[in-house]
Formats: sequence, C-alpha cells, structure tokens
Amino acid sequence: MAGIHVDRWIDSPRISPRVGRPPGRERGAGAARAGAGSSRPPPNPPSEPSFRGSVVDWPARGTAGGGPTAREAGPRGRADSTVQGEDEIDLTTIRSAHGERPRLAFGRVGDHRRSPSAAVRVALAGLVATFFVASCSSAAPATPRPSPTAARPSASALPPGSSEFYSAGTLDQRYFHTATLLNDGRVLIAGGCCTNDTGMADAELYDPMSGTFTPTGSMTTGRYRQTATLLKNGKVLIVGGFSNSGALASAELYDPATGTFARTGSMATPRIGQAATLLEDGKVLITGGTTTTQALSSAELYDPATGLFTNAGVMTAARMYHTATLLPNGQVLIVGGEPGIQSAELYDPDTGRFNRTGPPASKIEDQTATLLLDGQVLITGGRILGLQVLDAAELYDPGTGKFTTTGSMSTERYYHTATLLEDGRVLIVGGAPGLDSAELYDPDTGKFSPTAGTMALGRYRHTATLLQDGEVLIVGGTGSPLAGGTAEIYRP
Repeated sequence: MAGIHVDRWIDSPRISPRVGRPPGRERGAGAARAGAGSSRPPPNPPSEPSFRGSVVDWPARGTAGGGPTAREAGPRGRADSTVQGEDEIDLTTIRSAHGERPRLAFGRVGDHRRSPSAAVRVALAGLVATFFVASCSSAAPATPRPSPTAARPSASALPPGSSEFYSAGTLDQRYFHTATLLNDGRVLIAGGCCTNDTGMADAELYDPMSGTFTPTGSMTTGRYRQTATLLKNGKVLIVGGFSNSGALASAELYDPATGTFARTGSMATPRIGQAATLLEDGKVLITGGTTTTQALSSAELYDPATGLFTNAGVMTAARMYHTATLLPNGQVLIVGGEPGIQSAELYDPDTGRFNRTGPPASKIEDQTATLLLDGQVLITGGRILGLQVLDAAELYDPGTGKFTTTGSMSTERYYHTATLLEDGRVLIVGGAPGLDSAELYDPDTGKFSPTAGTMALGRYRHTATLLQDGEVLIVGGTGSPLAGGTAEIYRP
C-alpha cells in the first residue's frame, strides 16, 4: 500500500508553548491557574539542535494515486525551504522512493526563546539543507512504529487566526483509556483495550517539555472504560472499568511522586460506563454505569481521606455512558445515557439527593458535555437508542434549569471529544466511524466552524486533554489502523 513517510526530521529538546498563538486570542484565567501549578522548571536553551531520524508508514491520503494532499505536503503544499520568523527553520520536501511510495520529509529547529542573528539563521539553514540532502541519498528502511515526534509547522507559515494539528509521537496501542493532566503539566495515559477484551495494565506519561511518551508504573489490574480523576492531593483515582473477568469494583491510586499505582477501597458495585466527578469538598461522585447486565441507578462517594467508598443515594433514572458535569454552584449535572434516557438530573452535595431538571431535547447517549466559561453546559452529538447519530447541540442553563438548542455541528458525531479552550471556544475532535475532522464551537455566536486543518488519522474512542500551554493532546483511539498507537496535538 502506498504511504506517506516521515523520513528525516530535526528537533530541539525545547518547544516554546507560545509559538504561533493567533492574534486576538489571549490566554485566559484558566491558563494562569494551570501555569501556577507546574513545578517543572524549563530546561536551559540548548546551544545547538539535536539530530534524529526515523521513518513512518502513514496511510496514503488525498489522491487517487495515494499521494499526499496539499495539507500533508506542508503549510504551503509544495517543496519549500525558508527561514521562518525569528528563530525557526521550516523545511518541507516531497520526494519519491521505493517505486510508487511517496515519502514526506520535513525538519524543524524549535523555539529557543532567543533570536539568532541573520548569519546564524543562514548557517543553520545551510546545515539543515546539507543534512537533508545527505539523508535522502540512501533509502531508510521502514520501521513498524512512527517517529517520536513529527515536524511542527512554523508559526509564520500559518495565516493569522488559523490552527493546525501535528504529531505528538507514539505510544502503546490503546483505546477506551484515560488521560489525566497532572499538576506538573505531564499527562497520565492509563489502561485501555487491545484484543480479546483484555484490559491493559500499563501506563505512560506524556511530557510536553520533551514531546515524548515514557512508561510509568503499571496498574494493579488491567482495565478499560474506567474513570480517572485528579484529586486535590495530586494523585489520580482510577475506578471500575472492564477486564476479561467482567466489570470491576476495584479502584487504585496513581502517585506522580513515585510513579506507582496502589490499591485503595473498592466500590460496593462493579461498574463499567459510570461517570466520576470531583466535588468541591475533594470527594469523588461515582454515578450509574452497568454491571454488563443492566444499567445502574445507584451512586457512591469516594473519600480520599479514608480511601473508602460510601453510598451516595439513588438517581432518578438508571443510566450508563452518560455525562456528569460539576456546575459553578457545586451541584452535578447528569445528562442522558443508555438505554435511551431523555432526562437530566442534579446531584446536590449539601442534601445528598438527586433531583430532575431539563429535560434535553433527545434520548441521547455517547454525547459530550462541556462546562463553558459563562456557567452553561454545552451538549454535543451522541446517538439516539444506539442508532441515529446526531449533529445537534444543546445548552443547559443552571439559572433556568432548561436546555435550549444552539447551532449544529458540521457532521454527525459520537465517541468524539469536546475540550474547552483557553479563549472559551470548544474544540470538537473526531468521532465514529473514524473521522479526522474537527470543529470549533464559539459561544459568542452559537455556531460551529471547521478548524483550519484536520488530524493526520481519523479516530474515535480517543482522549483529548488541554495542556498547560493551551494546546490539546489527542491520544489513541480506533478508526485508522495506526490511530491507537499515535498521538497528535492541536494548536489553537
């Protein structure tokens, strides 16, 4: 099969998080809070770039002959070599090797927070060109895994207000995993599914400073479709999920300081497809799910101080694969879920009770729910009774307790992700049966619009995590055969 190959690339150990921020989109208060929690000092700027090389077999896309599209060929869609901005070199060239296989080669020197002289920039450009020509003279054999990171388009190559996706490296194949932003800015990737319904126990850490995934301690139990919640003490609570033995009642804690998992108390009921919500008092509310035979209406509370789960009452409806969102008033909004639940309810921590609200316009499941900066909750996509896929979106207003329709997405989606960006917009990514498209919801206009670029690989059952620099890490999933073992980053 024809493929696009990442042949040679040049990367610096340090990538500036502020490269290419479009004018007029300032960092919000959330970014300031995230930055304040980081304890990882940036490394000293390197004196010279490091050189590494590898090959990636990506599915050919865009043309009948399997060649790359203009977007895949680079920001300008042609062979080009220019010095970009203050301190970046962007080199994108298409060449043919091994018969019909097109190969995509590109390179970069990252932002070192210093502006070199024109002479240094010219010297670097010559060095890159010399190295690239030498590397192209001999064909490199294909390797089974993609390169640790792919070249990032330079900021000046993108028009103002545009956005782009770029590779964030490779990891173990997984979907139905969890991704949790830690206080130090790294992201914990845990569990997931592979084959024969065997839950994965291994976990990895993504470090935005180095742009790499590294192994960390393994969970005590392999699981997928579990929940993962960052506690106020910095540890991560992993709850329930599914393994080859069925639904799990067990839970465990990940300690970033030691890089290890340890068992904690177990739930009273095994659950898969439940929701977990961190409450203002530091406890975690677990709602619904299924034992694999029936949906559950019960709820439990985890107390980090005791490491125990206790009964939290009963919801107004049994539901699984629903959403649960902490509202600014401390209550939790629970929406939809299987089997075809056209209802919503509020959990009040002060009374410990569930009360009806809404309802939403449809019997939705596998939707997303995102708390907006104004306190409303955006509900996007999903399915009706597992059949009709939706492009619709709704807004829940805690002040009125009502749902209202808003603009529709450009395409129907479920098993997609929705991530609140620093500027208040919401990034919608992917979805079944393996969409590579993404779009942005603007609360000011109530409309969705496509992003400037699309992902390199279509994916669903993936995760999307807002990083401390305002970018979004997209990990794993299914759809494309390579999706589960790759990651991409969206840059607003």
